[in-house]
Amino acid sequence: MMEVENNNSSSSFSNICEDLPIQLSNFIDTFVDFSVSGGLFLLPSLPSSEPVPPTRFPSPPNRLVAIGDLHGDLDKSKQAFKIAGLIHPLTDRWIGGNTTVVQIGDVFDRGDDELKILYFLEKLKREALRSGGSIITMIGNHEIMNIDGDFRYITPSGLQEFKAWADWFQIGISMKNLCGGSVENNIFQGIPFTFPRIRKEFHDGMRARIAALRPNGPISTRFLSGNPTALVVGDSVFVHGGLLQDHVSYGLERINEEVRDWINGLKGRLSPHFVRGRNSVVWLRKFSDQVCDCSTLQHVLATIPGAKRMIMGHTIQEMGINGVCDNQAIRIDVGMSKGCGNGLPEVLEIIGNSEVRILTSEKVHNQSRRHGDSSLRNEKEGLGLLMPEHGPKQIQVQA
Repeated sequence: MMEVENNNSSSSFSNICEDLPIQLSNFIDTFVDFSVSGGLFLLPSLPSSEPVPPTRFPSPPNRLVAIGDLHGDLDKSKQAFKIAGLIHPLTDRWIGGNTTVVQIGDVFDRGDDELKILYFLEKLKREALRSGGSIITMIGNHEIMNIDGDFRYITPSGLQEFKAWADWFQIGISMKNLCGGSVENNIFQGIPFTFPRIRKEFHDGMRARIAALRPNGPISTRFLSGNPTALVVGDSVFVHGGLLQDHVSYGLERINEEVRDWINGLKGRLSPHFVRGRNSVVWLRKFSDQVCDCSTLQHVLATIPGAKRMIMGHTIQEMGINGVCDNQAIRIDVGMSKGCGNGLPEVLEIIGNSEVRILTSEKVHNQSRRHGDSSLRNEKEGLGLLMPEHGPKQIQVQA
């Protein structure tokens, strides 16, 4: 009798698993997301008519907002969105209507809230789509570095955030396995347990960060693989560092495709050549340094149909967002993160094909930051190198 009851119980449990695999999996994913994101519920994803994210949006939106480097500072990230009237001041829900937002990359490093920012941006993307708006997040050099395993600019709290993610993620896998619903392999496969040049208390966080962000990692594929490296919206070209003629000739769509395939684990371990080195699309400073090479810039823009300006991040602008070369180069990295200057948040707004203006908060900015405040972190601070460097050393503040 007991054997019959056990068999019936097992059969009943099996039937439940057969009936509810998708619902169970979705519930577990929501549970893990809520736990990792700091308490966010993500709306269901809407089906996309575009199998591959487009590189060019020929028609300019009614309102376009560009936001610079965020570097792990969730509070400043929210301030930037609030300055532009994109999110509710109390609930942080999308109120930007049909506005198109481009975030220029560099969510990672120097701050403690990297994963929370990824989830925050994903939440807003889903909310914006339901209002006819759009948020496009781009690839910066710090995304490339982290996928490559170059962790020079991480913080101890940033490592802890990834360790917590790995713990919750594995709990989710275990829950799914109760019904055989997990297709996940060991996320730590091939990752060493120890790192000779890193203090022991950071080893678990290092393993989690590598697992999450390496090519075909759960976080890199989910949050980064759809991000463009180069983008054209109306008459504005967006890129984290800058574009040269060789990049345009290589093809903007081709650049995006090859970076996307690399992040998805289809192109080997090493990042593509055009995102490595001083003159790569995510490291270039030729148009964002104090002296801009206007002649080269004009030649590059002339080869991109309809392009009037290039909008870039990457190099902190001590005096805030600015334009040079008759506003053909607009530099929008204001060093807003507490990890790289604690600058006053500013965003760029473009109305149609005409009006371009800078939006800033009314708060009085601490001018000491603009004059080399000693509180700026030294670029050598951090947890040390894990893998060989593939790009030039990042300059902390460069006008």
